[in-house]
Amino acid sequence: MTPVFSFIAYSNTGKTTYIVELIAELTRRGVRVGAIKHDAHEFEIDKQGKDSWRFAQAGAQGVAVASQTKCAIMDYRPVSFAETVSRIRDVDLIIAEGWHGEAENRIAVYRSNSGKPLKLSPSECIAVVSDMTLDTGNTPLFPLGDVVPMADFLVSKLPEKKK
Repeated sequence: MTPVFSFIAYSNTGKTTYIVELIAELTRRGVRVGAIKHDAHEFEIDKQGKDSWRFAQAGAQGVAVASQTKCAIMDYRPVSFAETVSRIRDVDLIIAEGWHGEAENRIAVYRSNSGKPLKLSPSECIAVVSDMTLDTGNTPLFPLGDVVPMADFLVSKLPEKKK
């Protein structure tokens, strides 16, 4: 099974920027990365008037748009975290943003000037990322301004054949 690491934080803590830089670092190392973003709000990927949008408006419960270089599948129903993870294939690891209630390998992100606390206790996480020193007990603490140590940590968690 592909390992999944979910970064958890309140909005405006810098987690998306951190994840983008982390994905780039892992990719530079030859790691094939999948990514999943949890959106707490309704999002619209399809464009009104396009054929795929028209299929959905006509009642299709699932619509796919595919080309020679990419594919998007829109399910017009709730899809669980586990099912979303299962759809990402041929990667060495998956980085998720959010999903704190469903993810197993949670990594809390904290920015001191966000005005918000850690979203999860360090004891509920495999790691914490912060822009300041925190008491995380036995949970490893990584710097928010440098993704290299976190990349090392995630690579160390991959099955031997992936390293």
